[in-house]
Amino acid sequence: MRNAHTGAMGISNVMGTTRREVLGNAVAVAAGAGTAATLGAGTANAAGSTAATAGAGTATAAGSGTAPVVPALWREFSRTPFTHPQIPFIGRAGCRGGAARFPRRPVVVDVRAFGAVADGTTDSAPAINRAIAAAGRAGGGTVTIPPGVFRIDDVIRVNRSNVVLKGAGSGRTTLYATKNLTELIGVYGSRYGGDKSSWSWAGGLIWLAPEARWTSLVAAIRARAWPFEGWTGNKRDEWRTLTTVAPAPQGSWTVTVADPSSLRPGSLVLLRLADDADHTLLEHMCGGGPGAEAYYWDDKTKLTSYVPYEWPVRITHVRGRRVTLERPLPLDVRPEWKPQLTTHVPELSGSGVEGLTLEAVETPQQQHLLDKGHNGVVLQCAYDCWVDDVTVRHVDNGFGLVAASACTLRRTRVTGRGSHHPYFCREGSHDNLIEDFAIEERTSPAPSNTQLHGINVEGLSSYNVWSRGDMRMGTFDSHRGLPFANVRTDITVNNNGRHGGDASAGPLFGARFTHWNIRVTNGRAGLMKIDGLAPYSATVGINEVSEFDQIDVPDFTGRLHTRLELYASPHPVRPHNLHEAQRELGRAAPDSRA
Repeated sequence: MRNAHTGAMGISNVMGTTRREVLGNAVAVAAGAGTAATLGAGTANAAGSTAATAGAGTATAAGSGTAPVVPALWREFSRTPFTHPQIPFIGRAGCRGGAARFPRRPVVVDVRAFGAVADGTTDSAPAINRAIAAAGRAGGGTVTIPPGVFRIDDVIRVNRSNVVLKGAGSGRTTLYATKNLTELIGVYGSRYGGDKSSWSWAGGLIWLAPEARWTSLVAAIRARAWPFEGWTGNKRDEWRTLTTVAPAPQGSWTVTVADPSSLRPGSLVLLRLADDADHTLLEHMCGGGPGAEAYYWDDKTKLTSYVPYEWPVRITHVRGRRVTLERPLPLDVRPEWKPQLTTHVPELSGSGVEGLTLEAVETPQQQHLLDKGHNGVVLQCAYDCWVDDVTVRHVDNGFGLVAASACTLRRTRVTGRGSHHPYFCREGSHDNLIEDFAIEERTSPAPSNTQLHGINVEGLSSYNVWSRGDMRMGTFDSHRGLPFANVRTDITVNNNGRHGGDASAGPLFGARFTHWNIRVTNGRAGLMKIDGLAPYSATVGINEVSEFDQIDVPDFTGRLHTRLELYASPHPVRPHNLHEAQRELGRAAPDSRA
């Protein structure tokens, strides 16, 4: 079976370009990423933020007097980009494979035509939602919100595909949210018990989710039947098998199926992998070997509730029983995991939110895990959707990805009185791109018994990227739940947050976590330098750091097979930005897969 092992070799034949030329171009592009990062952050500044340029510009200047160094890890990766044991291939992360531009949809309605008023006192939420519904009935289009302050007393629901909600810019259009999700929808308890509020990690006052999925979630919450939140419904039973899948290795772009009759190019399917009694799927997510085999999985009840692993992916070609996918396989496909392509709840696709600020009424931050739901923007059961030039202020939780995949958050910013999760990525969210992002310093002191996390990832989420960021507070948060194959690159961080995670959720990290070109301004090691924590992972180009406060120990015994390069080195790392360099490879790869 021809797969990514041969497909990777096939890069050399794309349009007559040699592998050396492709990789040379990728390195050349990455070498200029210091400039690109500053320009990208500067674009965010034009939207109202000065944070990202400060971080990126300082980092670029700091290494300007020394020659850049290309790590051995990059040279290795460039030879086997889809199957490297420590670094994941994330060159296709984000909306439309990481496209630089989002779709432009024709304007179909202005919210003022439905009664929205920019006076800061009239509740404009009903008018905005009616305008979105009208755009949906028209088959999609852009809903514009002019400059001004629009009060909203309800959730803004982007619930139709191909609909874009577009303000005049984050510095010009403001939605002022007066109520929280507890008031608007109800108390939302945890499906794992206790008195925790699930609004601490779910839901947004701007909520991108398909209409049927949102309606079923709200009904379950109001019935106090605390739901699963992902692609297969509240009870994870809304799916059917399309076909079984033959064994294939991680990195393959093509799979062989038993019955292709229900598969069509362009359709979105779920690859579903179930664990077995010996938990070999979970072991595989950790890279395998003695450490993972010796780990005790059976009491990790929260973690085992996350499987089966569900990976949404579009089909690009069907030729007989050979099916080509939009992205390479994230894991091996083995018969003991009962691999299937299945249906799922109808997705939200091709929709976005752009050019606005969501400001919640300023209230004190709640005690840890008791958030009321003054939350920002959440994408749920969304694929190929985006958020661009959006700021959230005075929120409990900022930007969320909940069972969302192949989405892009670009030029986003969290500011105001301080947040619990400025960014969260959970419930099996995969292949997302968060770039040119900023978390600003809080504007009021943190109340007692509150917590700050940062850029969170958990719940088997994989192949997500955080790129070109400026974090004036927070940390690289893992809430356990075995996230794997995620990348943080080209980020400046004042590492003053703490990670979370229930012990029953299992390991902090799976395999192929990569931290690449990270500037830690306060010298704190926690979850930055991960060579002593994450199995089969990489830490490359990080300044000297030391442990203090929250100190973690590895979840796995024995050798972790991790790599550490350019630690505390005066030389800047090349490529400067791992995602940008990989994106060049991703652009070259597709034509070699057919």
